[in-house]
Amino acid sequence: MKSKKLKGLSFFSGAMGLDLGLESTGIDFLLACEVDKSCKATIAKNKPDLTLIGDIRDYTAKEIRKEAGLSKNEDIDLMVGGPPCQAFSSAGKRQGFNDERGNVFLTFIDHIINLKPRFAVLENVRGLLSCPIQHRPHDQRGAKFSPLSSDEEKGGALFHILQSLTSAGYGVSFNLYNSANFGCPQKRERVVIICSRDGKELPFLSPTHSENGSYGLPKWKSVREAFKGLSRKKHDFIEFPERRLKYYRMLKPGQYWKHLPENLQKEAMGASYFSGGGKTGFYRRLPWDKPSPTLVTHPAMPATDLAHPTKDRPLSIQEYKVLQEFPNDWELEGSLINQYKQIGNAVPLSLGRAIGKLLTSHMNKKSISVLPNFPYSRYRNTDHASWMKQFKKNKQEEKKQLSIAFG
Repeated sequence: MKSKKLKGLSFFSGAMGLDLGLESTGIDFLLACEVDKSCKATIAKNKPDLTLIGDIRDYTAKEIRKEAGLSKNEDIDLMVGGPPCQAFSSAGKRQGFNDERGNVFLTFIDHIINLKPRFAVLENVRGLLSCPIQHRPHDQRGAKFSPLSSDEEKGGALFHILQSLTSAGYGVSFNLYNSANFGCPQKRERVVIICSRDGKELPFLSPTHSENGSYGLPKWKSVREAFKGLSRKKHDFIEFPERRLKYYRMLKPGQYWKHLPENLQKEAMGASYFSGGGKTGFYRRLPWDKPSPTLVTHPAMPATDLAHPTKDRPLSIQEYKVLQEFPNDWELEGSLINQYKQIGNAVPLSLGRAIGKLLTSHMNKKSISVLPNFPYSRYRNTDHASWMKQFKKNKQEEKKQLSIAFG
């Protein structure tokens, strides 16, 4: 029996990394939705025949159907999107749904509920697991203030998302996935929420690699493997300031500022030397024989440096592309900084491919391989069941504190 091809709608499409991964499993996209000027130019350059719309908030469900060329009663197989992550990122202010960018997340959920696709996929940063609906400033917490409300609890935003989708009849499962487990030469972790209209909770994604070759899988891909064949190509990159090159020339592959001579560490770090945390992103050279750390939107920001293992420069656009697994012929539009940003915000193609394989297997009633107790990430309580258990435990503790505080 011939497998059915899924047709999808892409939202917050960016440079289309997630979509390209899904396409590699036979999923066809009818529409992309993006507001960033450079990303839109990239999509138009590479996919001139794909319908491209702008701000998701400017379209009703009916208008989206029309733009995608779908009739009123025509089924939608898939809606996929990664709403802007800054509202949930631990690097930001964690405003959640109170942030303008967090609000588009709610719009996306509303469109899923109204358009009723067979499957919906939402991806985001790890911070979504702990982000509240409403953020209370830290200077307004403590013994002098009332306990946190339900909206201010850690994880409140994700709980609201799950409640909205399950109330609409979707079976929902999620986990935090390290992209290296799916063949990406990068340790990029993303929360992936998979929703199925038939009410079934789909199993976790099937890994293709493991850190040390366990579970009978190949070891994680390394930077060296990814960069193979790149040396002869032209490289486009920004430069490190000359004052920082002095220190980079002292570092070997895989090293960072703590590997500098002790008498130069304070000099190199300046005021950051006295701040907390491991600060492992300062003066960081990539290792050759491990996957890359998470790519960021700018490879030469002091706290999140991404320097070539041996060359005295940041990673190039070409190196960024192979670490996110973009095809060689995928052309990026915009300035050099905009190109870094597009790739740095993308989802690795192999993660999209793993999602696509799961969806097409479920749709075509094919068996899905599951590896029990596989370590999908380095963190605890990141899968649906254990996260929900911990969230309920936290709520009970909060109620207990409320009863003590107010009798």
